[in-house]
Amino acid sequence: MNEYLSAMTDDMKSAVDSLKKALATVRTGRATPALLDSVKVLVASYGASMPIKQLATINAPDARMLVVTPWDKSTISDIERAIGAASLGLNPSNDGQVVRVPVPALTGDRRQDLVKRARAMGEDHKIRIRGVRKEYNQIFKDAESDKEISEDDLERYLKQVQKATSEYSGALDALVSAKEAEIVEV
Repeated sequence: MNEYLSAMTDDMKSAVDSLKKALATVRTGRATPALLDSVKVLVASYGASMPIKQLATINAPDARMLVVTPWDKSTISDIERAIGAASLGLNPSNDGQVVRVPVPALTGDRRQDLVKRARAMGEDHKIRIRGVRKEYNQIFKDAESDKEISEDDLERYLKQVQKATSEYSGALDALVSAKEAEIVEV
């Protein structure tokens, strides 16, 4: 039964890690390379669509600017086009060597929309954790009904499942709260 508890913990950790990645793509007033993680570049010379991280180095020299340095200079216009088309509200420009992406300040309404989006992401991941809880509660109840574990063991396992659920839900709440604070920071 301990292997089930270990698997459950891994499932819940993956939900937390997934939320961290998802929140990194939510734009704040500050420039971070993670803003461009979701950008896919259709490279005409390669004949394929590739993540921008596989084509270039992304740096944030200051709080309002991203600099994308492609490894192959022939892809610079493809990268610029992909960033502009990614509906991130960014307007890139290139100088033949690098793509500069100014990150404009957020308006109050846009900040509130981003806070709502972050909360929705957090709730989606909480639903994932509750699904994991339901799955493992059922596994332990089935084991008890099949006489593999006693009623006392069942109660102990159900308490461990609930403790893990509360712990990881709290971690999700903390991530969302930190992101909200980052979004509303001027």
